[in-house]
Amino acid sequence: MAYYIGVDIGGTNIKTGVISENGEIISEASVPTGADRPQDVVLQDIIRAVKTSIEGSKVDMSEIKAIGMGSPGVIDVENGIVTYNNNLGWRNFAIGPKMSAEFNIPAKLVNDADAAALGEVVAGSAKGAKSAMIITLGTGVGSGFVIDEKIFSGCEFGHMVIAYGGRKCTCGRHGCFEAYCSATGLINMTKEAIAEHPNSTLAEIAKREGVVSGHTVFVAADEQDPIAINIINEYTGYLACGLANLINGLQPEVISIGGGIGKQGERLLVPLREKVIAEVYEGIKPKCAKIVSCTLGYKAGLIGAAMAARD
Repeated sequence: MAYYIGVDIGGTNIKTGVISENGEIISEASVPTGADRPQDVVLQDIIRAVKTSIEGSKVDMSEIKAIGMGSPGVIDVENGIVTYNNNLGWRNFAIGPKMSAEFNIPAKLVNDADAAALGEVVAGSAKGAKSAMIITLGTGVGSGFVIDEKIFSGCEFGHMVIAYGGRKCTCGRHGCFEAYCSATGLINMTKEAIAEHPNSTLAEIAKREGVVSGHTVFVAADEQDPIAINIINEYTGYLACGLANLINGLQPEVISIGGGIGKQGERLLVPLREKVIAEVYEGIKPKCAKIVSCTLGYKAGLIGAAMAARD
C-alpha cells in the first residue's frame, strides 16, 4: 500500500500525519504555528512534526510517495509557494520545494480550504458528491471547490464583496464575505452589541465566560436574549447572501460548513437554509445545493492535503 504525508497549516496549530492511499490516518503530530516568527523557523517545526508522525506510523519511508500540504492564503500550486497570506504574514514562502528537498519525495501545496474540501469529499460530509464546496468559518472565511475528487484551485471566495463599502477586511477591501461571516466578524458584531446593550443577557454571558467568542451569541440566544437573536439573524443573512452567490454561479451539489462557527450545527443551518433558498436564482431552486455540517473536523485538511498529493 502507498502512503502520503499530510500537513494542515492553521493559524494556531500545524498538524501533520501519515495517511494511507484510502484516506485513513495512520499517525499524526501537532505543533503550534507561531506565525509571528520568521517563515523558515516555522518550516523547521513543520519538518520536525512530519518526522514525528513518520516515526509514530511505523511506515517505512520507502512506502511514502509524496507530501501534500494545505495552507491558507494565495497559493502558487505549480511551484509550491505561498505567495501571500495576510493572517500569517507569509510572502513568497517556497515551502513546497523546501519540503521536497528535505524528504526527497514530491511535495504538493494547495489552499487549506481546498484540502479540507477534498477531505470531506473523500471521507466526510460530501462523500460521493460529484461537486462540492466547503466554507470554513474561522479566523477568516476559507473556501474550497472539488469536482470529481479533483481540486478546482484558486477559489478565494472569502474576499468577494457582499456589502459594497462595508466593514474593512484584513485584506484591505471593504465589505468582504470574510469581514462579515468569519468567526472574527461574528465576534466583532457581538462586541458591538454588548457595548450598545451593557445590561443585556448577552453582556452578562460574555462577562461570565470572560471572553467573547463565536459561541457566545448562540449561548445567549438559547436563553432567548433578543439582542443575540437579532445578531444571529443578521449574521445568517450575510452568510446566506454569500452562499447564494456561490450557488448561483457554481451550482455545487453539496456545501459543507466547517470551522468554529460551523460547530453550531443545525441551530446555524436551519435558519441559514431558509435564507439561502429565498436568495438563490429561481431556476436553481429545484437543485439548490444541500447545505450540511462538515463531519471530519481538522482531519479533513489533513486527509485532503495528503489525497491532493496522489495526483
